[in-house]
Amino acid sequence: GLGVLDAGLEPLVEQKISDVICHLNEMVHGFDFARLLSLYYQAYRNQDADLKARVAKWFRGEYHTKTEARQDLGVNVIIGDDDWYEYLKLFASFLNQAGYNGLFILIDELVNIYKIPNAITRQYNYEKILTMFNDTLQGKARHLGIVMGGTPQCIEDPRRGVYSYEALRSRLASGRFSDGYKDLLAPVIYLQPLTPEEMLVLTEKLRDIHSGLYGYTSTVRDEDLAEFIRIEFARVGADSHITPREIIRDFIELLDLVYQHPDKTMGEFMQSGSFSYAKNEVEEGKVDKGFAEFTL
Repeated sequence: GLGVLDAGLEPLVEQKISDVICHLNEMVHGFDFARLLSLYYQAYRNQDADLKARVAKWFRGEYHTKTEARQDLGVNVIIGDDDWYEYLKLFASFLNQAGYNGLFILIDELVNIYKIPNAITRQYNYEKILTMFNDTLQGKARHLGIVMGGTPQCIEDPRRGVYSYEALRSRLASGRFSDGYKDLLAPVIYLQPLTPEEMLVLTEKLRDIHSGLYGYTSTVRDEDLAEFIRIEFARVGADSHITPREIIRDFIELLDLVYQHPDKTMGEFMQSGSFSYAKNEVEEGKVDKGFAEFTL
């Protein structure tokens, strides 16, 4: 076979790039995207680190003006707020032709859209989500998978949430036949919080990982783990508001203390006043609905 730097490899790669470019040219912004792919390969062949960095900067959407991009790369377009989604579809198509199944995107913290005080800005973002949803159903986003994560409130709130955009609500809301049943094929899947039993298993794994990382034999007993979980879930509001993040944070802190003070047990730390459990983040951030859109 040919090596990476063999002269005979270059024309074969150029031909493959040409084939990919022909396909990408049919898509929105495909011509410039394909041109920059060619530029990157040329920079790689010529060991031009500066040009590679500039092309990568363009792909990351870090050019703020078209003038700057034209001076550096000779292209008259940049990735901006209006067309970033079109470039994600181009990336997915390119990756598929490069031998992968496609591109999988995880968009977390949809609550940040919910928190935007300006209603017009929120609606613009929800409109973009609607476009993405429609494209996936209609086959316009081939080789592209999208998963979004958010709290029930940021989805269902009729004033500020995703469902405040009627076109999205009518497509995403549960139907009248699903009451009491979990539909894993629905566009919105509600995740159940981890049970105390599941959290106990998680702490067992964390105990083993912690001792393996720092190279010591753990003295934390299974009884200590059970008592820790009991105390965590005994807090007010734990059934609905406690999160794995809070429990893990408390538990790692206890493991750190036991590791650094081997003369003490986890039980002693839990019963002493030197250790305080994390306050519930949801309760701390709770805001009266009447002031949801009030800003100073």
